[in-house]
This record gives sequence, structure tokens and C-alpha cells, in this order.
Amino acid sequence: MSVPASGLPAPLFGDADFERIDAQLAGSDRLLAEAYPGDAGTRQPVHTVYVPADRFTPSIAADWGQQALAAAAEAGGIRRLAELVGLSPELAAEVAPRVEAKLRAEAIEDLRIDFEDGYLAPARSDDPEGTEDAEALHAADQVTAAIAAGTATPFVGIRFKCFEEATRRRGLRTLELFLARLVQNGGLPEGLVLTLPKVSTVEQVEAMVYAVGRLEAALGLHPGRLGFEVQVETPQLIIGADGSHPVAQLPHRAEGRITALHYGTYDYSASLQIAAAYQSMEHPAADFAKEVMQLAVAGTGIRLSDGSTNVLPVGDAPQREEAWKLHARLVRRSLERGYYQGWDLHAHQLPTRYIATYAFYREGLAKATERLRNYVQQTVGAVLDEPATARALAAFVLRGVQCGAVGADEVRALTGLSEADLTRLAHPRLQAVPN
Repeated sequence: MSVPASGLPAPLFGDADFERIDAQLAGSDRLLAEAYPGDAGTRQPVHTVYVPADRFTPSIAADWGQQALAAAAEAGGIRRLAELVGLSPELAAEVAPRVEAKLRAEAIEDLRIDFEDGYLAPARSDDPEGTEDAEALHAADQVTAAIAAGTATPFVGIRFKCFEEATRRRGLRTLELFLARLVQNGGLPEGLVLTLPKVSTVEQVEAMVYAVGRLEAALGLHPGRLGFEVQVETPQLIIGADGSHPVAQLPHRAEGRITALHYGTYDYSASLQIAAAYQSMEHPAADFAKEVMQLAVAGTGIRLSDGSTNVLPVGDAPQREEAWKLHARLVRRSLERGYYQGWDLHAHQLPTRYIATYAFYREGLAKATERLRNYVQQTVGAVLDEPATARALAAFVLRGVQCGAVGADEVRALTGLSEADLTRLAHPRLQAVPN
């Protein structure tokens, strides 16, 4: 190879080489662009609350917030409860007023009206099919009423019955009635969420894709308006009959319809014949399933939610305190493992949901913002961060802002970055977000 006077060798690769490599990698380029778009950067709720369909009312979020505050007051207040579950006095003092404000203003972020395991109304009726029909319509009317009253949660929807043979027609009927009544009442809520439970096969998800497409066409909805969550509650979705991981196929077989995967603690544990006393979000079997889920959706934009604990903060003071400690620890454990959402089953779990969540973000705020500031200003600090780490730091701070743990004004003061700046830094593949 000759070396010109400039000292640089003559180019080896020509247009024909580049064209050949481009053609060879066209499929890879397309796959990465279409199947792995990354997270959307929009708000993800920190939890989902499940309420039986016959118990849902437009005031339920405020009602649960008051119950949560009353339970915390009996324990000595939010600050004392925060110390009880392990926060330092200084951090407890920092977190407590924010948690109290959250419980007064927005106690529930994501509400699921349950027509599946938590729904028992048909068992009380001589006409269970007619009862569920009526309550599906009533649930939609209640959602509409909550929106009109300004009491609706940011995210709301239903969990209908699964697509196993015995229940799929009932589930589809409930879904159809609920959506049709919402449309009749004026339209779907912006934060609508649909939950498909007990998924065992890829084909069940493909059937759901078909079903929501038919509903969109019939109800005059824009194509692609209806997405849905998949509940991972069976081992067959983690390891299939052929030894593959069906859950990893879901993002690529659902036409972009899947919004999240939710781990179902107790159905999954029971499927593995784990004794009831040892069924837990932190059982090794649960961790394995959730790690597979995490790998399956990495980069796809599909979000993850951990499950629930059925150990509730009720009963006498010692029972409540032990349940609160457990719940707070499990919430923190999920956050540390990259699961930023979980399930809550009782109003008394709300204080520790927000205490643990807010503590997680506030504890990490100072170091994260210092490293972000150094990265943006190209200042050499104690840690030299790469772009990927800067994205993770920005995403961490952004999540804290979105849930209320951190103020956008705080972040701007510490880093000079607005919430829109954070979004662009955390999710650079997205179209620029205006300030």
C-alpha cells in the first residue's frame, strides 16, 4: 500500500465495498431501528393498584389517599413511618412532606379495574354473564364520571379474563363492552391501559393484536390506538415446550402493541408448586423470570412491572409495622434491579410505596446531578462517564421528577438542565422535545 506525502495511506475501501457492506447489514439496520426504538421517555407510573370492578368509584383515589394518611397517622405520621422502615432521620424529614402531598393530590397513579382474579360479582348472581355485562358498562361510566369530576387517575383501565379456552369469550365481551361505552361516552382516556392476564403462548398475544385491531375498526379509533400489557404469570412464557423463551418473541410478534410486561407473583409461584408460605417477589424463581423478562424487552420500549406482596399492613400495630417494613424493602429491591413499577393491593401500602420510591431517587440525586453536570459541561470529576452512563443518569433523574420525588426546579438548579433537556439526554433517539 503506497503512502502519500500527507502520511495517510490511500483509502482501501471504495464505494463498491461500502455498498456491499450496507446491503449485507440492511436487515440488521432495519431490525435495530424498528424493533429496538428505546424507551419513549414518557411517564411510567410507579405502581398499579388493582380494584375489583364492583368496588370501583370515581372517588377511589382520594378515598385510598385518606385511608393511607390515616394509617400513617396512627403509626406516628409519615416521617416516623419513614424512619421505621429504615430511612435516616434526615432523609425521612426530606421525604415525608413530599409523600404526604402525594397522598393528598395523587394517591394512585395507575388504576386497574379488575374483572379477573379480584372480581367475584358473578358468583353472587343468578345471571353471572348478565352481571358482568352490566358491570363492564358501569365501570366505563364510572371512568367517564371520574374524568368529568377531575378525580381520574393519570392511568386507568381494566384487566379482563385471560385467553385460555374457558374464559376467552367472556374476556373479549367485557373488553368490547367497556371500550364501546367509553367511546359512546365521549372517548377513551389518554392514559387508558388494557391488561391481558395469564399469557402462556405467543399465539395468545397475536390473538389479542387481532382483537384490538378489530375493535379499533369497529369503534372508529385510529389504527394503533389500543395497546396492552401482558401479565407474565406462567412458566410456559419463560421457557416454552421447544426450549425457547417465548417472552422474547412477544415484542417482535405483537406489531408494537405491547406496552408493558407485568410479573404475577402468586400465579407464577403456584405454577411452580412453590409452597404458599414461600411465594414472594424475591424468591429465586421470581428473580429468574424477571431477569428473562428484562433481557427480552431491553431496547424495545416495552416497560416492566414487578408484582405484589400479599402481606398487608393491617391488624395490630406490630403486624402493620412488619408488613410496612417488608413492603418498603421489596419496593426498594425492585427499583435497584431496574423494575420501576409494582403492584399495590391495599390503601395502607401506599405510604411505603412512596416513601421507598422517593427515598430511592432523593438518595441518589446529589451524585447523579453532579455527574450529569460534569458530563454536560465537560468537566472532569471523580467519575469519567461515557454517553451510555450519562443516559442512565438522566433517565434516573427524569423518573424522579416524573413521580414527584424530585422537583424540576431542583434539577435545573443543580445541573442547569430542564425536564425537556433531561428527556433529550436520556432518550437521544427520540425527536427533540421543545422546552
